[in-house]
Amino acid sequence: MHNTTTNSTRKLWTFHGGIHMPDHKAQTCDAAIEPIKLPSQLILPLKQHVGSIALPVVEVGQRVLKGELIAKSTAYISAPLHAPTSGVVTEIGDAFIPHPSRLPALSITIKPDGKDEWITADPATHNPEQLTLEALATIIGDAGIVGLGGGTFPSSVKASANDIHTLILNGAECEPYITCDDRIMRERADKIINSAAIIKRVLGANECLIGIEDNKPEAIAEMQRAVSDGGHSGIEIVTIPTLYPSGGEKQLIQILTGKEVPSGSNPTQIGIVCFNVATAEAIYEAITASRPMISRIVTITGEGIKRPCNVEALLGTPINELIAQAGGYSDTAEKLIIGGPMMGFTVDTDQLPLTKGVNCLLVVSESEIPTAGPGIACIRCSECANVCPTSLLPQQMYWFSRSQNLEKSEEYNLFDCIECGCCSHVCPAEIPLVQYFRSTKTAVTENNAANAKNERARMRNEARTARLEKLDAEKREKTRLKKEAMQKKKEEAAAKAAAEGASDDSQTKEIEAAKKRVLEKKDVETNKVSKPRNTENLTAEQQQQIDQADLRRKADSADMPSATEEK
Repeated sequence: MHNTTTNSTRKLWTFHGGIHMPDHKAQTCDAAIEPIKLPSQLILPLKQHVGSIALPVVEVGQRVLKGELIAKSTAYISAPLHAPTSGVVTEIGDAFIPHPSRLPALSITIKPDGKDEWITADPATHNPEQLTLEALATIIGDAGIVGLGGGTFPSSVKASANDIHTLILNGAECEPYITCDDRIMRERADKIINSAAIIKRVLGANECLIGIEDNKPEAIAEMQRAVSDGGHSGIEIVTIPTLYPSGGEKQLIQILTGKEVPSGSNPTQIGIVCFNVATAEAIYEAITASRPMISRIVTITGEGIKRPCNVEALLGTPINELIAQAGGYSDTAEKLIIGGPMMGFTVDTDQLPLTKGVNCLLVVSESEIPTAGPGIACIRCSECANVCPTSLLPQQMYWFSRSQNLEKSEEYNLFDCIECGCCSHVCPAEIPLVQYFRSTKTAVTENNAANAKNERARMRNEARTARLEKLDAEKREKTRLKKEAMQKKKEEAAAKAAAEGASDDSQTKEIEAAKKRVLEKKDVETNKVSKPRNTENLTAEQQQQIDQADLRRKADSADMPSATEEK
């Protein structure tokens, strides 16, 4: 890392690699931002941001007003969507969007009614001096604001960061041809600076640095004037050398502070928050006018355009209508690129909608940007590694990407690649390195998602197996306890039966003894009266005694219970 003296008031650093190239900004840098007329329809993809897709809250046939919520956030990293103008929802379904995948995405189509009627005539405003960190994040989130430098990361997430000491606004705009940020700094500098002051205070940052490349002298002067007129302290306009890609978030942080964001980390983890200048202006509108993000400034340029210009267009506007606003295609038009020549991608149709992440429509001729050849074998010149701003090894990454060695690609920090296109630009073999890296990133993401899904399935299966084993063990234990209880019950019953049997034997013996005593008594009585059995010689008194004894014996026999009855 080397410091430089290009700025008189602040020491600057530089990053590894980078390239110098013609900026091609003269075509539109002096073209003031102009509005466009209402389009014939608006096609609004529900995922115009990094993170989870938004969820529709309107129905087909429903009339919506300008600024009305039509799709809500579904997760912490997400962004809602609002109607850019009043009209009727005509369709909710898949539509083709400007994306390298060229795949359709769920979208809401609105047919404008021409009234351009806002949802409320007197929107609520917020007192910037009373804003808290939570309130600022809520306002930004509700407005659907995302990074307008091309990253489209939801700004509410950055605005909720704690322990921030430095706020950085990115006005570098290093990509050739694009001038929308240049124009917004020239025309809306006061809003940007006021927004910076609000965000800096709410975040608790000690300083705010606004980095602008030195090829934008008018924007630098206007931003310095806004800082001076506003009397803002702690805000500094920093002029940086023109070197692509100095507008990359991590590269700009390194230039301004000398700090490097570790691999796999983000700037908030080292106490820095970075916003694009256009994003800052959108935040100001959300705070002071409750205006959601429903439009953005777009540069329409290239030799294939009759009248290059900068326009403020409603989100969802068909690209072909934006091209018409710029006078249409010239005779030399050859290729339509969404974005700049370095980080943009070619599309084969202009029947696509404008989204939050589109900052440039570049229509070039064949002589302006020649079509790349089929490419030849890598000659191992290492030029790609020399210019890589993130100090990667593109040559090795290329081999792993080409062979679909996803594990090795990740080991070589594939996801640290910012897709700036420096490696592809300098490759003498004309190998489309960035395309390989983009494709491999998608493959790695899908593979990781599949692995995560499989891991979740494995964990669910293991949990189910453990649950079933536990239930089975509990069932076996219950069966064992039940058997033991039944055995114990049988033993108790047997013991009780044995005890009852012993009691019955005792009763039987008692009965037999009683019977024996009765019989013995009978015999005694019988013997007493049977000795003088010769009744012929008995006196009348003796005969009377015998009769009385017989009567008593009979009476005793009748009164005594039987053995069965006693038992």
